[in-house]
Amino acid sequence: MAIKKTELYSSLWASCDELRGGMDASQYKDYVLTLLFMKYVSDKYKGDPYGMIVVPKGASFDDMVALKGDKEIGDKVNKIIGALAEENDLKGVIDVADFNDEDKLGKGKEMVDRLQKLIGIFEGLDLSANRADGDDLLGDAYEYLMRHFATESGKSKGQFYTPSEVSCILAKVVGITADTPQDATVYDPTCGSGSLLLKASDEAPRGLSIFGQEMDNATSALARMNMILHNTATAKIWKGNTISEPQWKDGNGQLKTFDFAVANPPFSNKNWTSGINPAEDEFNRFTWGIPPEKNGDYTFLLHILKSLKSTGKGAVILPHGVLFRGNAEARIRENLIKQGYIKGIIGLPANLFYGTGIPACIIVIDKENAAHRKGIFMIDASKGFMKDGNKNRLRSQDIHKIVDVFTKQLELPRYSRVVPLAEIAGNDYNLNIPRYIDASEPEDLHDLSAHLQGGIPNRDIDALEHYWQVFPSIRATLFAADRESYSKALVKASDVKSRILSHPEFKRFAADSLKPFEAWCQRVDVKAIPFGSAESLPSGNPAERPSTDINPKAIIHRISEDLLESYSQVPLLSKYDIYQILMDYWAEQMQDDVYVLAQDGWAAGKMLRELVAKKGEKLKETPDLIINKVKYKAELIPPGLIIARYFASEQAEIDRLQTELDAASQALESFIEENTAGDDGLLNDALNDKDKVTKATVTARLKLAVDAEEKAALKKVKKLFDAEAEAKKVLKSAQDALDLAVFKHYPQLNEAEIKDLIVDDKWQATLQANIIAEIERVTQRMANRVKELEERYAEPLPMISQSVEALSDRVAVHLKAMGLEWA
Repeated sequence: MAIKKTELYSSLWASCDELRGGMDASQYKDYVLTLLFMKYVSDKYKGDPYGMIVVPKGASFDDMVALKGDKEIGDKVNKIIGALAEENDLKGVIDVADFNDEDKLGKGKEMVDRLQKLIGIFEGLDLSANRADGDDLLGDAYEYLMRHFATESGKSKGQFYTPSEVSCILAKVVGITADTPQDATVYDPTCGSGSLLLKASDEAPRGLSIFGQEMDNATSALARMNMILHNTATAKIWKGNTISEPQWKDGNGQLKTFDFAVANPPFSNKNWTSGINPAEDEFNRFTWGIPPEKNGDYTFLLHILKSLKSTGKGAVILPHGVLFRGNAEARIRENLIKQGYIKGIIGLPANLFYGTGIPACIIVIDKENAAHRKGIFMIDASKGFMKDGNKNRLRSQDIHKIVDVFTKQLELPRYSRVVPLAEIAGNDYNLNIPRYIDASEPEDLHDLSAHLQGGIPNRDIDALEHYWQVFPSIRATLFAADRESYSKALVKASDVKSRILSHPEFKRFAADSLKPFEAWCQRVDVKAIPFGSAESLPSGNPAERPSTDINPKAIIHRISEDLLESYSQVPLLSKYDIYQILMDYWAEQMQDDVYVLAQDGWAAGKMLRELVAKKGEKLKETPDLIINKVKYKAELIPPGLIIARYFASEQAEIDRLQTELDAASQALESFIEENTAGDDGLLNDALNDKDKVTKATVTARLKLAVDAEEKAALKKVKKLFDAEAEAKKVLKSAQDALDLAVFKHYPQLNEAEIKDLIVDDKWQATLQANIIAEIERVTQRMANRVKELEERYAEPLPMISQSVEALSDRVAVHLKAMGLEWA
């Protein structure tokens, strides 16, 4: 069974929990990622003489498992890792973490217990089962861990990771196309854990030749492991300081040049001149100027320019300050602009990165077309993000919009434009984006005349023209002409939303807005994807499973782009918002489903997995069915979908029985409450120590009671207890019968039924509900604005004055009645 993304992630984070307290996140990442690497290469390459990694005898993850309880487990784990490293030229890469460090892992039994728990977590993962084409779930898991390690490490240790969303933008705007050959080179002089290089390589149909350099020893080791986990073991990653000791050189001792470069260098490096005299740089990197000694931002940009071929293209993340700072940086910026090297600038939201909260930008370089450049394409994407804990994060729609606008050079109001070089020169080559793009929202101005005389300004109503083009009659329903340039409200503010939702124009709009989705469902036809027959379950042996060339990432790319295009001409709805609905559902649920289907075929829809907890531990998953005390989890089809399609009448009966039980419980509760209130409550003598009437205390009290009224009350409450118990029994019996029927129905499902349940009832029904919610949000925004305008001008000044006078008179009357008068 293919491992699910969510299952893998939770297991990996559980391994981190075992290490917390003994060390900082920036340290325990080395332990977790090393074990992930050992488990992966062991599952994938053990016994394979032609594998990318050779797993020698005695150097596999299985050998670690055999050490459980061994007093020398730490030292022996180090030796196992060392043997694998020695065999594969990975010394200094996978053996960075010391598994025998008593200061971090504890002494004696504490170390033994911690390490065997850690190994046990990874032992439960089968990483050999994921065989779908393009299945880099391990690489995704690595990215997941890097994000969390960066979050926990704080400002000082977060620089080893560039958020994957930002990496994705750089990879897509740098200029890699479907025609880019595999031997084209991509370079990152400050590659960190390698995520930028991998994202760029993924943009080429067959990948790229990867070159990188990273100064930090441990981080360069992470990058090497990352390359192997992403099946790019041929990538060349060097250790060392790129500025003072660049490793990549040509035959003449000059810097090697590359087709593409991507980078997220350390912001405002204050010691970049260490080990180098910029004025005598042997590589001539500072032809256009020498950056300030205490700020190395332009140092890396100039290094990248020198490292690009004459047709080379690059994308670099730098702090916003490089766009407008003066002195030496101003001269460098002017020279680069005059040379035409800067193709575009993308302003990003603040607080995206883990090393700093300041806003950054992406500078896109294109040497090939520099001589003919007449302007610089600028994007202000600073407003598009979501909150993610204490950081900001780009959404899928933000990434897509940036890439669409940049690659197509689309000019959008308050978002993007081509800025002529002459205009930039007129601003002394200052590239600060707000000088050229005003991204601020128009100010919501109050109308003094409307506050004084009443009415709603027509200019505010006209500002909603994009709504009135779709709902012309609704405007006439909500507003009528008043005095010149003003209108009056026809509907109370509290009734605006209901009036809009019930209007025929809105109902027509809602129906029309779903038609592109319905057409998309037919067009993409996910049921036609050859995931494999559902007639028999695949073998448990990975070697006997049929090979598959299904690529889940290619599937979501194809269908999401189609959905985006389907909504490109729908009024009021943003195609990017609809696209985000699909991408969110893909991340939450659909991706897991598709990976399972790609591996195990439609037959996986029949599968119920028995849940068994390890000794002394609780179940990590909530069971979907419990049959004879055995707990089961449905892999793809929740029982609720089978009930809705095949057992609707049985569920209706259970709902009826639940209503009867609720009524019985309510009757019992009400009777007890009525007869325990006050000191003379008839059931007070039946209260137990917890001040709660129970059937046992009632039965016991009934044997002792002599008062006729009390006996009647006790008999009544006992009867109500019996009625509630009987209702519970009947309901449980019906629920158990339904659960058993559903359990027996799973293996009877045929392929067509499985497809209907997964595609129609699960995926498409969820997406449709979310799109309907988005349609309603559009009208909610309109209704809120109309309501705001109506409430703002509902009481003009004369009306307020009259109200004040009336209230003052009433107060005066009351005061006079009390013998008081205003002076």
